[in-house]
Amino acid sequence: MKTQKVIVFLPAYNEEKSIGEVIRSVPRHFHPYVEVRVLVIDDGSTDRTVEVAKEAGADYVYQMPKNSGLGAAVRQGLQQCLHLGADIGVMIDADNEYPAEQIPELLAPIFKGEADYTMGSRFLGEIRGMKWHRRMGNYCFTFLQSLLLRTWIYDGQSGMRAFSRQAMEHADIIHDYNYAQVLTLNLMRKGFRMKEVPIRYKVRTTGQSFIKFGAYMKAVLPAIWREMKRPMQKVAIDRSAHVLPDVDEKVS
Repeated sequence: MKTQKVIVFLPAYNEEKSIGEVIRSVPRHFHPYVEVRVLVIDDGSTDRTVEVAKEAGADYVYQMPKNSGLGAAVRQGLQQCLHLGADIGVMIDADNEYPAEQIPELLAPIFKGEADYTMGSRFLGEIRGMKWHRRMGNYCFTFLQSLLLRTWIYDGQSGMRAFSRQAMEHADIIHDYNYAQVLTLNLMRKGFRMKEVPIRYKVRTTGQSFIKFGAYMKAVLPAIWREMKRPMQKVAIDRSAHVLPDVDEKVS
């Protein structure tokens, strides 16, 4: 059976205080037919993010020439995963809010042939420390995605996601500021199967979020509009491309 190469990529901007712990927490050996590598997409950091990432065991580091935005970093991460020969790409934030140890659970639906694209859902799992205004913002944007896609989504803003190779090949992120809404709209409109996986989430204890509510609304809502106006064709999806045996036993 063909070994599946999984590349876990971390978009990072000035995350020297947390990125090392995230990288060290990535499970490397959880299935005999899965090979895991870690890629850091450095979005023009001015601190020691790159040095700390290398010291913590990152296999690859891609440095963007300047700070370009989270959407641009995620787009580059998907492209680099394909360039490096990944069968599956996993994205996780570098701020240590998301549980890297749950990556095998995030991958399980893809390995079982049930999904092509998965998202770690904080609202199906456990949330610690999220402020009420962030929670309400998440609810509103997720509800909007649910309406547009006519399917219920619990956590449309998750920073922890996994992609089949076909999903990476066809994913379009049409703006640099952010990726969360337009990426899910893009993939699901093309026919990729999405599944949410409950995760444990805790608000960051180091650094700070660079997302500001006003700027977020101003950038993201027009991008959602543009994405929904684009003509879209369904993709012929190979639903068995990543199926592995005994997934439940290996990830439990």
